[in-house]
Amino acid sequence: MVKNKITRLARAKINLDLLVTGRREDGYHLLDSLVVFADYGDEISVLPSDEISLAITGPFATELIGFKDNIILKAARALKKKFNIMKGAEITLVKNLPVSSGIGGGSADAAAAIHALIELWQMPTIESDLDEILLSLGADVPVCMASQTMHMTGMGEKLRPITINFPVFLCLVNPGVAVSTSDIFKGRTKRAFSNPRKLPLTIEDQSQLQEILNAAGNDLEGEAGAINPVIKKIIAQIKASDDCLFAGMSGSGATCFGIFSSEEAARRIAGNINSASPGWWVKPVRLR
Repeated sequence: MVKNKITRLARAKINLDLLVTGRREDGYHLLDSLVVFADYGDEISVLPSDEISLAITGPFATELIGFKDNIILKAARALKKKFNIMKGAEITLVKNLPVSSGIGGGSADAAAAIHALIELWQMPTIESDLDEILLSLGADVPVCMASQTMHMTGMGEKLRPITINFPVFLCLVNPGVAVSTSDIFKGRTKRAFSNPRKLPLTIEDQSQLQEILNAAGNDLEGEAGAINPVIKKIIAQIKASDDCLFAGMSGSGATCFGIFSSEEAARRIAGNINSASPGWWVKPVRLR
């Protein structure tokens, strides 16, 4: 183990449902989503250094290498500037999650980097001091900073903890197509907005979770499926599998997911999809 090395898991974020409830005058949309986090994700590590630097490895590294405007660097520089930090950091990202996939990879990476840098730089920071930085980085960054099950509303800044009182197993599937969030939202400009809702503080069992998700769904799924029909195919394939409780798309896509009654069922469908479509990214996960 390298001395002074700090490592954090940037957990995959899954929107189990997603309602678009309005649009502000500045163009930002208002959302309503039950957000959960998996036991798998990217890995962020930091070491002391005079300057801020970023190295990227992992199965999806090539899609980010050379991209100078990386959200991790933005987060580190914003944190350093706001709190007048004179130190730097050598940051390493192990990129395990697909890029632009609707499971919060970049947002989770930024949040994990902030957590790691706060510890590395020994900052006595309270969460409220970070609000401006988090929202400036992206709507998903505040919930990824919490990295626990939340009812997320507003632009992503309003978070209410939710407890799920039973184990939840998912299979995540990404067909290797990137989806432009702006294109998805442009496609629904003439659609009516959904009504905000109230969620219980505790979800007691599988049937209650199914009821919540079936009532909401994902308002962006239709537009995403029109742009990339493979999304519809994946969701239909997951829904048709044994022991599937719910299937949908996370965020603006293209990652889709199925919720299953057991870990065995989630692993079984993952194996089936891997065999049928070996070029896709498929991962069975458990909610943390």
